Amino acid sequence: MEDSKYEVEECRGVLRVYSDGTIVRSSKPSFEVSIHDDGSILWKDVVFEAMHNLQLRLYKPAYPTSSTAKLPVFYYIHGGGFCIGSRTWPNCQNYCFKLASDLQAVVISPDYRLAPENRLPAAIEDGYAAVKWLQDQAVSNEPDTWLTDVADFSRVFISGDSAGGNIAHHLAVRLQAGSAELDPVRVRGYVYLLPFFGGTKRTKFEAEGPKEAFLDIELIDRFWRLSIPIGSTTDHPLVNPFGPSSPNLEKIDLDPILVLVGGCDLLKDRAQDYANKLKSYGKNIEYVEFEGQQHGFFTINPNSEASKKLMLVIKKFIQDNSS
Repeated sequence: MEDSKYEVEECRGVLRVYSDGTIVRSSKPSFEVSIHDDGSILWKDVVFEAMHNLQLRLYKPAYPTSSTAKLPVFYYIHGGGFCIGSRTWPNCQNYCFKLASDLQAVVISPDYRLAPENRLPAAIEDGYAAVKWLQDQAVSNEPDTWLTDVADFSRVFISGDSAGGNIAHHLAVRLQAGSAELDPVRVRGYVYLLPFFGGTKRTKFEAEGPKEAFLDIELIDRFWRLSIPIGSTTDHPLVNPFGPSSPNLEKIDLDPILVLVGGCDLLKDRAQDYANKLKSYGKNIEYVEFEGQQHGFFTINPNSEASKKLMLVIKKFIQDNSS
C-alpha cells in the first residue's frame, strides 16, 4: 500500500508536522546569518534544568567599562511562536552580544521546550525555571564565579522577544512587584519586545495589516494551533491576557514594564491594548512604537536607526529602574 503521509504544518522551513503525527525538525536555523563573535563578549552554556536538558547561554563583557561596579542582569528569552528558535541561532546570539555590549550587562538567554512536542504551559514553566536558576546561583555555597563575580543580583531585568515577551508577561504576573520569592534576586522591570499575544477576535491590524508581513496572519494562526493546549482556543489565559478566564491584572501588583513594538507588526494592536489597559489600572508601563518596523526588526537588522533607538530606550529603562 502506498504511504499516504503528507505534510500538514510547516514553520519557516525548520519544523514540519505530518498527517501521521510525525514531527521533523531541521538542525539548521531558519535565519542563516554569520555570527559576529569578536572576543569583546565572553560567553558559555550552562544546564539550568537537568530533567529536560535545558540550557541557557551566559554572556558578559570581556572588558567592562566599570572595573568595580557589578553589572545588571538582563534576560533575553528568544521568540519563534513557541514552536521554533534557540539560544544557539545566530540571530539570537548576535543580538545577545549586542545587548551585553551596549547595556554593559550580564545577558542570560535560556532555551525552553518547544511545541508541538511540548505545548503550553511547558515554555512558561521553563522560563520560570531559568529565573529560579539565578536565585540558586545567588544563594549557592559553590556558585559559578564566572557569573557571581560580575552579576548584581539586585538589578535583574527580564526581557522576551515575541513568544519570549509572552513568557516575560507570565513571569511578571507570577513574581509580582518586588519578586519576593526570588530573594536575594530582585527583578526591577520587564521588557516585552513585540510580545506574542492572541485572542479569538481579530484585531483591526491583524485583519487589515500588510499581507506580506514578516510574521503574517497564517503563520500567527499556525503557531497558536501548534502550541496551545489541545482543545483550547486563543482566549486561553496563556495566550490572551484579557481572556474570559485570565487573571484580573488590575488586582496584581506589577514591577515596571516596557512594551516595544514595530508599527508594521500585525501583533501591535494587542501590545498597545495591553499597555493601555495596564496604564488605566495605574500600573507603571511604557509603550513605544517604532514607525514602519516589522516583527523582529531589531534582530534582523540590529544596526538600523530604529534598532539603535530601541537599544537606547531599553538602556534608559534600566537606568530609571536600577535604584
